[in-house]
This record gives sequence, C-alpha cells and structure tokens, in this order.
Amino acid sequence: MPAAAPPAVLILGGGLMGLAIAHQLARRGLAVTVVSRRRREAAGFVAAGMLAPHAEGLSGDLLALGQASLERLPDWVAQVEADSGLTCGLRPCGIVVPFASAAERDLYPTAAWGEPLERAALEREVPGIGPRWQAGLLFAQDGQIDNRRRLMRALERACAGLGVCFQEGSEVETLERDGSGALVAVHLRTVEGEPQRLPAHQAVLACGAWSARLLPQLPVFPVKGQMLSLQGPRQALQRVIFGPGTYLVPRADGLLVVGATSEPEAGFDPGLTPDGQRWLHAGIASLLPEASNWPPMERWWGFRPCTPDEGPLLGAGPIPGLWLATGHHRNGVLLAAITAELVADALGTGRPGLGTRWLDAFRWDRFPQPEAAASPAG
Repeated sequence: MPAAAPPAVLILGGGLMGLAIAHQLARRGLAVTVVSRRRREAAGFVAAGMLAPHAEGLSGDLLALGQASLERLPDWVAQVEADSGLTCGLRPCGIVVPFASAAERDLYPTAAWGEPLERAALEREVPGIGPRWQAGLLFAQDGQIDNRRRLMRALERACAGLGVCFQEGSEVETLERDGSGALVAVHLRTVEGEPQRLPAHQAVLACGAWSARLLPQLPVFPVKGQMLSLQGPRQALQRVIFGPGTYLVPRADGLLVVGATSEPEAGFDPGLTPDGQRWLHAGIASLLPEASNWPPMERWWGFRPCTPDEGPLLGAGPIPGLWLATGHHRNGVLLAAITAELVADALGTGRPGLGTRWLDAFRWDRFPQPEAAASPAG
C-alpha cells in the first residue's frame, strides 16, 4: 500500500494560536495536522480573555498590532462561530483602569484613547469599587471573550469540521533538515511512547511557553500565572476592572475571573501557592470589596510565553520552512485574529497579506545577539 501523502502544513502546538492558524489555513483549502502534547496545558485554556490593547497600556508596534487585531476580532469570531455552530462569548463590555489620583491617570501611556473618570463617574461605571481609587480611564473599545469555556471549544469544532487532523499526546522532539538547512520532517514521540517521523516542508511553531525547548535560540521563557474565579450575582459587574497587578473579568452569567500573578522566577513549576492566592484575594479586596464574599468556583495556573520586550515572534523562523507564532505573553487572546491572518498570508495561501510591517517588527532575531567570546591568543 502506498504511503499516505504528508500533510501540507504541520501545526506544532494545539493551543489558541495553533488552532486559530489551523482554522485559517483549512479555510483556505490546505490540509492541516495539529500536533500537540496536551492541549489543556495551553495558555488559551487558562487566560482571562481580555481584549485590552488600551487598558494594558501597550505602546509602539505592540499597541498598533493589538489595535489592528481588535478591529478584526468581530469578523474573526463570526467566522469561528459560523464554522463551529457555537458561540465564543465575545463581549465588547469596556474596561476600566482605576488610579489612586488623576495625576497618575493622566500619565498612563494610552490615556489619550480613554475617557477620563473622576471618583463619582468611576463609581457609576464600577459600583462598589474600593475607596483607594479616586480616578480612572474607561476604554469602551476594549472588551473580553470567554476563551476558557467557549472560544477554545468553538475553534476545536471549527477545525474538525474543516478537516483538520489532530495528533494529541505527541511530543515534538527534533526538527529534521536537509543539506541546505531547510525543514523536511518532524520527529516526535507518540502517546504510546513510539518514535514517529512526519514529513513536513511547511510547519508552524506555536508551542507557547515551551517553544524554546524545541529551538533554544528563540528568546521565549515562561511566566507563571495563578488565577481563580468567583460566582457573583448576574449583572453585578458590567465592566472589566484592570487594576495594578490584579484584574476582574465578569462573564455574562456572573462568573468573575480573577487574575493573575506574574512569576517569572517559577519557571515551569506547576501548582498553586499560598502567596499567589493571597495576592489575588488582596487584589479583590482592594478593587471590589464586596466580591470577597462571593463563593469561590475554580483555581488554576498556566504559563505565559514571554519574550524580552513582551512582543510576539511572528513570521519566518531560523529554519527555512518553519514559521513562528509564539511569545504572545499577556496578549495571546487579543492577538489571535491577526496572528492567524499573518501566518496564513505568509504561507502564501490567500489574498494579498498585510504587508511586511508586522513580520519585520516582530522578527524572532530582533533582539541584540550576544557577542561571541574572543578567541584566546595563541
């Protein structure tokens, strides 16, 4: 029996980026296989789902990329919902950033995009906000999506409906290159522990915080985050509250997602910690004191894929045939729409792309390279 034809594109990583890219490629008629170790480890299953380029105080190219993705999100979500038959929980609810003073508010990097709030207006937008906060910015254009319960499930179903193949429980071990250095195959170990070689001349690396394990030259490292959720009354909180170090994201059914610690020193250490949970509860008490009495629902953790400048790595990788979609740090959900479009365009499968601006701005090798050690005299 002749061997099966290799997939046109391998997606290495089954998280939000991997699924979003697989969906776009499949919509453009390519055969796609998603290889993932455990999809439930992906940051897309643990993030709060904020769509917040302005509330996050982004700047420069990263702000512009986030704004461009925010504009695309409604159409992108509509595609996913049409292909899956499921809703994604997109809510353009607006985000409030509170400050201790008006002077502090006016220095915020994205203040020009927000509506300034004094204490009385802040209380109207966020009834019950803690007394420390005397001013705020309302970013009505920012919002949220229910990635944990809805978007990821919808993307999985949309991909499956378009014929995307999934190889779950497989860990990519090495990338095979030909004599010119170009990608020719991916070597992995299956869930049964068997080695396997998948021919591949086009692949997308979307392994999130684990990307540097496969390619150590990539400047991606994990930043652990702990989170929890509370069940509040429906409609108790309409706006997302983006406080310093803690944010509160209210879902339509009253669930309140609370995040997140930032623990770069933790590496890939799993689990919850007393210090992390105390941090979150202190943030709740400061931002919305009444929520401290709401019943707890879940507690979880995950690993953000961070880079030295907190911007993603997009476009061509260090191996010809390998494309990058990783390093999105806190903004993966926000940037999923434009990342999927950029990578699909870069693979040459659709309409004219967005140009080279973003791929140039977020090259993997944009960071200063360490100088080679001088050879000893001899």
